[in-house]
Formats: sequence, structure tokens, C-alpha cells
Amino acid sequence: MSSDLILTPNLDRPDDIYADLLAAHDGLDKAESDALNARLILILMNHIGQRAVLRQALKAAGAPEKA
Repeated sequence: MSSDLILTPNLDRPDDIYADLLAAHDGLDKAESDALNARLILILMNHIGQRAVLRQALKAAGAPEKA
């Protein structure tokens, strides 16, 4: 199992996945949407399961590229 975070495009049918994400939020208010995002993040973190990869992801998310 790799311990390197993949930052290059790696999604199968990314437009469809994005549409699925938007659909999951349909009809939710801000608090419900935030809660869904939090649950999704925790589920995906559990799936990844490697602290080193998760720390890389947190660092990448916390320091977006400068425009």
C-alpha cells in the first residue's frame, strides 16, 4: 500500500462524481450540508486508513496553491 498522496487527477468520470456530490446535498440546509461533508470526510479518511497519507492531505488542503 502506497503512503504517498495522489494529487494528480485520479477520478473515474469526475464530472459524474461531482454531480453525485451535488445531488447528495440537494435540499439540505447549511448545517445539514456541513454535517454530510463531515461524515463523508471521516468515511473517506477511514477508507484511506494511513495516517501519513492523511497528514499529507491535510497539509495540501491547508495550503492551497497561490494564484
